[in-house]
Amino acid sequence: MSDILIRAREPTDMADITELLNQPRAIWGTLQMPFVSLEARQKRASATGGDLHLVAVIDGKTIGSATLNRFENRRAHAGSIGMAVHDAYAGRGAGSALLGALIGQADNWLNLKRLELNVWSDNTRAMALYERFGFEREGVFRNYAWRDGAYADSVAMARLRF
Repeated sequence: MSDILIRAREPTDMADITELLNQPRAIWGTLQMPFVSLEARQKRASATGGDLHLVAVIDGKTIGSATLNRFENRRAHAGSIGMAVHDAYAGRGAGSALLGALIGQADNWLNLKRLELNVWSDNTRAMALYERFGFEREGVFRNYAWRDGAYADSVAMARLRF
């Protein structure tokens, strides 16, 4: 993991992020649509407000992306996360590094008590990662979304900090 740099997302990262989010395995593991253009991703990225956007970089290439969305009002104690890693770099520690950085921000700077996420029920690799960081399964959303020609279930997971 020592060759992985975690830092804030910059506008210059969008070409690499577009590439990684157009990878077959990355698309399969997210709610993103395939074949999204760089222009569309740039437009979407410029519209995000105070969310935390991090990237994982190896040898100057952005190979992972993660976001922490903090909720407001009566849910200001909570946030949701989402992340993806380029197919060619999966298994090299970028997911762990990104998740660790998000949790560090949530715990030490935002004082969030609850982090939540949804993960496809057949994405056992991602669920194992989240469980290593203290996330627990809270329930299943049946037929959560249309993915690759069929409805897929999603597992709600959360990490509570007391």
